[in-house]
Amino acid sequence: MLFDALTLQLGYNVTLVMLGAAALGMAAGGAGTYLFLRKRALVSDAVSHATLPGVGVAFLVMVLLGGDGRWLPGLLAGSALTAGIGLLCVAALTRRTRLTEDAAIGAVLSVFFGLGIVLLTIVQTLPLGRQAGLESFLLGSTAGMLRSDALLIAAGGVVTLLAVATLHRPFTAVAFDPGFAQATGQNIARIDLTLMMLVMAVTVVGLKVVGLILIVALLIIPPVAARFWTDKAETLALIAAALGGLSGYVGAGLSATAPGLPTGPIIVLVAFALFALSFLAAPGRGVVALALRHRHFQHAVHLRQGLLAIASEQPIYEALTMRILRREGLVRADGVPTDAGRGRAAKALRDETRWQVARGTEHLSGLAARHDGLTEIETVLTADQIAEIDARIATPVEVG
Repeated sequence: MLFDALTLQLGYNVTLVMLGAAALGMAAGGAGTYLFLRKRALVSDAVSHATLPGVGVAFLVMVLLGGDGRWLPGLLAGSALTAGIGLLCVAALTRRTRLTEDAAIGAVLSVFFGLGIVLLTIVQTLPLGRQAGLESFLLGSTAGMLRSDALLIAAGGVVTLLAVATLHRPFTAVAFDPGFAQATGQNIARIDLTLMMLVMAVTVVGLKVVGLILIVALLIIPPVAARFWTDKAETLALIAAALGGLSGYVGAGLSATAPGLPTGPIIVLVAFALFALSFLAAPGRGVVALALRHRHFQHAVHLRQGLLAIASEQPIYEALTMRILRREGLVRADGVPTDAGRGRAAKALRDETRWQVARGTEHLSGLAARHDGLTEIETVLTADQIAEIDARIATPVEVG
C-alpha cells in the first residue's frame, strides 16, 4: 500500500495532499535555510504558537456570521493575523525594551499559546456541533481534507517557494554579512521582516498538514540536514528544499496508508530520518566520511613515523605502525625492512632534509610553510625547485 501511495495510485485526493505536502516542505526548507543561517530559528517557534488564538477567533467569527467555522481559508486568515501580531510583539519587545530576543520569544510564545488553548477549550464547550477537528491544527491531519484545501496548501507552498527563490540574494547577504549588506544600501530591517513574513506564510499554510507545534521542525531540520552536504548557501537552500519536499511527500504518503496516525509527526519523523542519513553518510561532513578521513590520516602518520625510524635504524615499538608497514610490504614478518621499505625510508628522510633546506631558503620559505609532515614535496615544489634544494644539500654553505 505504501508503494501505491508513493506512486500516486491511491486516488485523486491523496495525490493532491501528497503534492501539497511536498510543495509545503520545499517552501519550508527554502525559507528555513535563511532562518537557520540568520540564527533566528526560535522566531519561527514563536510565530507558529501565535497562530493558535487566530484559529479559535476565526472559528467563532465565522460561526457568528452564519458560516462554516471550519472553512480553511478563514481559519488560515485568522491564524495569519495573530501570527503577525505575535511577530510584531517580538520585534517591539526586542527593540523597545531591554529584553533579549530569546526572552521576548519565550514571553510571546507562552502567552499566545496559552490564549489559544483557552479559546479552543471555550470553542469545544459551545453547543455548536461544528467544532470537531479543530485540534488537528496542533499536530496536523490530512484525513478528510477537501480538494480545495489541498489546492490552497499547494498554492501557498509554491508561492512562498517562488518568493524565497526570488529574494535569495538579499537573504544570503544579510545572513552572512549584515554590515556589508547595509553598506551596499540594503535595508536589513526590511529584509528580516520579509523573511519573517515568509516564515509566517509557511507556518500558516502548514497548519493543516504539519500542525503549529511541529512546523518549526519542518523549517529547521531540512536546512540542518542539508548543511552536511554543502558549504555553499545557494546549494544549501536547494538541498534543504529538496529534503523538505521529500519529507512532506513521503510523510503524507505514510499518513495516507495509516489514517489513524497524525500527519505532522510522521512528516517530521521522515525529516529526521533524512537528517540521520545525512549525519551518517554525507561525503563531506558525515560521520562515516570523517571516520574514514581520520583513519587515513592516522595511517599516514604511522607510515611516516615508521619510515623515518627505518631510515634512522631506530627500533619500532608501536604495534600499529609495524602492522601498517607489514601491510604495505615495507617490513617482513620478522621486522626486517624489505628493499622497498628501505627505498621508501631513504626517500622519506631525504624529503625531510629537503623541507628543512626549503624553510631556510628565503624564496621557498613561504611554500615550505605548507609542509605538515605528511605532504609530498613533489605536490608543493616544482622539479626545478627540488633540484635547487638538492644542489644546496650536495654543496653545503660553509660558515665562518
